[in-house]
Amino acid sequence: MRNDHLNTVVKLLAAFLVISVSTVVAVVLMRHNPALVTTAVWIRTPLVAASAAVLLLLSRRAAAGHRSSFRRLRIIAMVVLAAIVGVVAWPGAFPAWLRIEQAVCGVFVASVVVRTNLRVVRSAMAGSSGETAAQR
Repeated sequence: MRNDHLNTVVKLLAAFLVISVSTVVAVVLMRHNPALVTTAVWIRTPLVAASAAVLLLLSRRAAAGHRSSFRRLRIIAMVVLAAIVGVVAWPGAFPAWLRIEQAVCGVFVASVVVRTNLRVVRSAMAGSSGETAAQR
């Protein structure tokens, strides 16, 4: 059961990374339009792509049974989700196109937060011996 949920988490975060990197590419392509690409967009989009990459790495390690990676995944996913909600909810701070993109990413990250906080997944990870075996 744990692996099914965590394998889905890996897929969700891979999609999040693809969307985030695509957004960075779009920002570079639209760089000459200051109405679409503000300083806040230049700062936010690479940070989101980096966080997506970190989350994907952690999810792969968690799916392999690493409890510390699972713990970090749960915490960072909640922080990323809170930041996404802030971006989407803060009117005028970001262009509408980025707020829409962030809302889509938020759906993926919210699903990750829900799945990683399911009792069955947390219980399975608590009993996981993947990290103990790797440290020996």
